[in-house]
Amino acid sequence: FFQIINNYLDGTQGGAMDKASPSGMHFRDSKRKVDYVLAYHYRKRLAQHPPGVGSPEPTRASAFMALVLNGGNGKGHAELQRQDGSQHALQEQPGSLGVEVIELGPLDAVEEEKRLQREEYERNLVEAGLEIEKDPENKSQGLSFVRIHAPWQVLSREAELLKIKMPTKKVIIFYFLSTSFMTRGGGIRLIFIIFLSQCVRYNIKDKDTFFDNATRSRIVREILKRTSTKARNSMGIGTLIANNVYDAAYPLHDGEYDGQNDCMNERKLLYREWARYGVFYKFQPIDLIRKYFGEKIGLYFAWLGLYTEFLIPSSVVGIIVFLYGCITIESDIPSKEMCDQRNAFTMCPLCEKFCDYWNLSSACATARASHLFDNPATVFFSIFMALWATMFLEQWKRLQMRLSYFWDLTGLEEEEEHPRAEYETKLLQKKLKNKNIATENSNEVRCNLFFLLDEKEKLTWNDRMPGYAANFGLILFMIMLTFSAVFGVIVYRITTAAALSFSTNETTRSNVRVTVTATAVIINLVVILILDEIYGAVAKWLTEIEVPKTEKNFEERLILKAFLLKFVNSYAPIFYVAFFKGRFVGRPGRYVYVFDSYRMEECAPGGCLMELCIQLSIIMLGKQLIQNNLFEIGIPKLKKLFRKLKDERTELKEMDTSRSKDPKQWDLDYALEPFTGLTPEYMEMIIQFGFVTLFVASFPLAPLFALLNNIIEVRLDAKKFVTELRRPDTVREKDIGIWYNILSYIGKLSVIINAFVIAVTSDFIPRLMYQYAYSQNGTMHGFINHTLSYFNVSHLKVGTQPENSPFAQDVLFCRFKDYREPPWSPNQYEFSKQYWAVLSARLAFVILFQNLVMFLSVLVDWMIPDIPKDISEQIKKEKSMLVDFFLKEEHEKLKLIESFIACDKEKNKSGTKGGKIRAASFCQFNRSPKGSFASFSSQHTEV
Repeated sequence: FFQIINNYLDGTQGGAMDKASPSGMHFRDSKRKVDYVLAYHYRKRLAQHPPGVGSPEPTRASAFMALVLNGGNGKGHAELQRQDGSQHALQEQPGSLGVEVIELGPLDAVEEEKRLQREEYERNLVEAGLEIEKDPENKSQGLSFVRIHAPWQVLSREAELLKIKMPTKKVIIFYFLSTSFMTRGGGIRLIFIIFLSQCVRYNIKDKDTFFDNATRSRIVREILKRTSTKARNSMGIGTLIANNVYDAAYPLHDGEYDGQNDCMNERKLLYREWARYGVFYKFQPIDLIRKYFGEKIGLYFAWLGLYTEFLIPSSVVGIIVFLYGCITIESDIPSKEMCDQRNAFTMCPLCEKFCDYWNLSSACATARASHLFDNPATVFFSIFMALWATMFLEQWKRLQMRLSYFWDLTGLEEEEEHPRAEYETKLLQKKLKNKNIATENSNEVRCNLFFLLDEKEKLTWNDRMPGYAANFGLILFMIMLTFSAVFGVIVYRITTAAALSFSTNETTRSNVRVTVTATAVIINLVVILILDEIYGAVAKWLTEIEVPKTEKNFEERLILKAFLLKFVNSYAPIFYVAFFKGRFVGRPGRYVYVFDSYRMEECAPGGCLMELCIQLSIIMLGKQLIQNNLFEIGIPKLKKLFRKLKDERTELKEMDTSRSKDPKQWDLDYALEPFTGLTPEYMEMIIQFGFVTLFVASFPLAPLFALLNNIIEVRLDAKKFVTELRRPDTVREKDIGIWYNILSYIGKLSVIINAFVIAVTSDFIPRLMYQYAYSQNGTMHGFINHTLSYFNVSHLKVGTQPENSPFAQDVLFCRFKDYREPPWSPNQYEFSKQYWAVLSARLAFVILFQNLVMFLSVLVDWMIPDIPKDISEQIKKEKSMLVDFFLKEEHEKLKLIESFIACDKEKNKSGTKGGKIRAASFCQFNRSPKGSFASFSSQHTEV
C-alpha cells in the first residue's frame, strides 16, 4: 500500500494550484465535492535530501500537484492532480515524476503514535470506498486538513443501509414472456405473453446533486464513526478526537454567508431570511433549517418558535392584570387605611436600642406598590398560566407530530449507538486488569486488544460505584453550597440593616430597607451567574466519571445533573423570600436571633410579595441580559480570538508557501467555534420557562419580559448557528427527548408553588377571611387593624428599649403584624383563634386550587388530541391505500393466471397433456418468490 501520509510533493506554488477550486468546496480537480474535513496539528523535524543526493531535483510540475487517495474497489491508488484537472498515476518508486522524497527526522513517541493511527485510519477509510485529499506537511509543525469525498457508489450503498428516503418516480414496464410445450403431433408450440406492470424508481437526474450536502455529510459521518484502527483499538472518529489524534471533524458550510458576488446558497439564504435581527417579524424557515442543520436542530427552533408564539397571549393577559392593579390602586381600602396618617398605628421598633417606634403610614409607598401585584386578578392569572402551560405542551405535541410526519420521522427507529471513547477505555482497562496483562509492554498489549474486545463484557454496578458515590457526594455538596450562598446573603442583609440603623444620617436610616433589598438582590444575581458557570462544568465532569456507554445516555445524565444544580441555584433565593422570610422572626420581647445579636429579618409592612416580585424580576432580567445574551455573544468571540492568536503564533515560525493567501472554506470553518450540543440553548429556555410559570402570581409581567427576550434570542441563536459555529452533523430525532419531561414536571410544580404563593405569601386569604368572617359590614374597612397585634412596651427585655426616644413616655402599646392574643388576655401573646382560622383557610385553598387546576389541566389534555386530525386522517388514508394497492396487485396477478389457463383450455380441449404442462408452468410463475421465471424468458421496456 502506498504510504501517502508523509511522502508529498513539494507544492511551492499553492496559489496557482488552488485556483482550480475557486469555491473552496471541491477537491483540486474542481469536480469532487468535499463532504467532510478532518483537521489535525502535526509536529516533526524534516531532513530533506539536497538535489542530486539520493533524490532527483524537484520538477516544475510538482508545484502544481497534490496527492489524492481514491477508494473504489477496496484498494487505494494515488493520483497526481494537475492544475488543468488531468490525472496521472503515481508510481511507488521514489524519484519518478520528479518527486522530492522527504525523509522524516526522529519523532517523539506520542507524535509517532498519532501519525501511525492517522495513517491506518485513513487507509481504512479508503478501503471503505471514500476518497481523500491531504495537504502536504511541509513545515516542522502546523495545521493540516484531510478532505473526504464520498463517490456515488458509497452514497447509494450507505443510503440504503441508513434507510434514507429519496424522491421517486413511477415507471411502466412491459414484460415479454414466452413459453413452449409439446403438442399431440409432436410439434412445439410457442406462446408470447405481454405483461404490463408499474414500478417505482428513484428520480435520479444528476448524481452529483441527488444527495444534498447535509445528507452526504451524514453518510460520511456514519462511515467515520464505524471505521476502526488497531493502534489503540479505537472505534470511530470520536475516539481519535478524544485521544487528540485529530483536532476536529466537521462538514463544510455551503460557502460564505455575506458575500455580495457569490451565487446564492442555503447558508446565505438562511442568513438573509432568518439569522438577522432585522427580520425578527418573519416566520422561521423551519423546513430549510431542518434541511441544512438536521432534524434535531430543526425541532429545537420549532419548539422555540412555538414557545415564543405562546408567550404573546400570556403577555397580553399579564399586562391586563398589571393594569387592573394600577387602576384599582386608588380604591384599595387596606392601602388607603395604611396611608391615612389619622390612623395612629404605632409600630414596634425594627431593631434593638437604635431603632425608635414608627408610624405605619410611613410605609405607604410599599403598600400601594404591593397592590399592583397582590390583588384578586393574580389568582385568575395563576389559573390561566397553569392552563397555558398545559395547552403549550399539548400544542407542542401536535406540532411535533406534524413535523415528524412531514419530515418522515414517524417510523424512525432508534439506532444502536457506538460506545463512547471513554467507555471503551474504561472497559479495556477492566479487561486488561482481569487478564493480568502487563501494560508496560505496549506490543503485547496491542496484540491482545482485539482478543479482549471480542468478549462480550460491560461495566457493572460495581465498576461504576466510585463514580456514583462521587456524583452523590458532590451534588449534595453543590446544593449545600447554594444554600450557604443564600444564607450568606441573608446574613449580609441582617448585618447591613443593623449597621445602617446605627447611622446618624436620617436619610440613610429611612432608606435602610430599600438599600438592603437592592444590594442583596444584585449580590444574589452575581452569585447565581458565577455558580451557574461552575455548576455547568461540574455537571459535565460528574457525568464523565460516571462513564455512560453511549452519547445519548451521556447527554441525558448531563441534562439531569445540570438542570438540578442550576434549578436550585436560580430559584433558592426566590424560594427563601417566598416561603421562609418573616416566618421565623418571633415576636417583640422574644425575637429569634442570628449569632446571638442580630434579629431575623422581617417582611415589609405590605408583605413579602413585593420583595418577591423585585427579586424575581431582577434575577430573571439579569440572567437574560447578562448570561443569555452578553455571555452568549462575547465568550464565543473571545474563544475564537484566542484560538486564532494561538494558531498564528504557532505558524509564525515558518511560512506555508503551499497554502493560498485566500483561505478556503475548510480554513474558515475551522476558525469557527465547534458545536457542543443543544443543552445550553434548551437549559436557558427551560430556566426561563420556570420563571414564567413557577412564581407568576408574584410577577404578572414575567411573560412579557420573556417574550421580548425570546424575540432577540431566536435571531441570536440563528446568527450563532449560521455565522459563528461550525456546521453541526445532521442528526435525525423525532422529539425533543428528556426536555419535554422536564417541561411537564415544571408545569405540574408551578401549580403547587403558585397555590402556596397565593395562600402563604400574599394577603389574599387573610383579606378574604376578614371580609366574609370578621368584617362587621362585609367590606375591607378595619382590615389593617385586624391584622396587627398589641404588645406592651414594658415587656421589652432590659437593654433592648429604644434609646433617646422622644415617644418613650407616650407609648404604652406598640403594634406588630401577627395574629396573637393581646397583653390583657390570659394567654397573652399566644396565637389567636384568627391565626388558626386563617391557617386552615390557607391550607384549604392550596388543596382546592391544586385539585381544580389539575382537573382543568387534565381536561384540556383530554380535549386536545395529540395527533392533528388532518395528519391522523392522512396516515389512515396512506395505510388504506397501501393495503388496497397490494390487494389489487395480487388480484390482477390471479386474474391474469386464470385468464391464461381458461384460454389455454379452450384452445386445447383435446390436448390434455399440453394443458397440464402449461398449468404447471403458470403455477411455477405464480409461486416464484423473487419474480424469476424458471421456464420463461423475459424482457422489459420502460415507458
